[in-house]
Amino acid sequence: MTDAAFAATLPGMRAMLISSALVAAFALSGPVVAAPTSLLPTAPEAARPSSKLAPLAADSAWTPRFAAAADELARALRSRDEAQWAPLLGGQWLSAADRERVRNLLGDQNSPFLPALFSKAVTHRAILGWNASASLSADERAAIEGGQEAEALVCWSAGGGEAGPWPATAIEADNGPGRSYACARIAYSIRGETPSWRAFIEQREPA
Repeated sequence: MTDAAFAATLPGMRAMLISSALVAAFALSGPVVAAPTSLLPTAPEAARPSSKLAPLAADSAWTPRFAAAADELARALRSRDEAQWAPLLGGQWLSAADRERVRNLLGDQNSPFLPALFSKAVTHRAILGWNASASLSADERAAIEGGQEAEALVCWSAGGGEAGPWPATAIEADNGPGRSYACARIAYSIRGETPSWRAFIEQREPA
């Protein structure tokens, strides 16, 4: 994935993931009447009811895409080599402040990334999206699954088990001190000839 390729797809890459449990979400290729709903809220989640997260369905077409991206991101983060992880987090569009924040998260003894990715214990991974609305029809779910852009939360945890605990809502995926898991948001696009994705590592500001 090159910076130029990602830049061309970035404007349309915010879409919801739901699984059935969860099927992956889409953005329409034609004129958009209403803005697509993102996996992660653009406004503080505390200002509205928390939306529950659920694992992506194993049979979703999006699951292997996000799994491969998550594995590549984990390898880059474990290297602690900025030349490896920075391109996956936006490359030239990754600000100096964000670079410094990621460097700190990969070295701070209180960071959840240290036990999650650098522990000798087995690392478990979860790929999460929104719980599907029970009101969605089979046709609506199929249309969403066949979309071209989607986002998911990818979280890692050392020890424990695959069942978690994992964040129940997006606000809990804040990479705060004391969390038993570390998370990244991945925006994925299959528009054009070459699929592209970008990861975002977000952190709650201290109170």
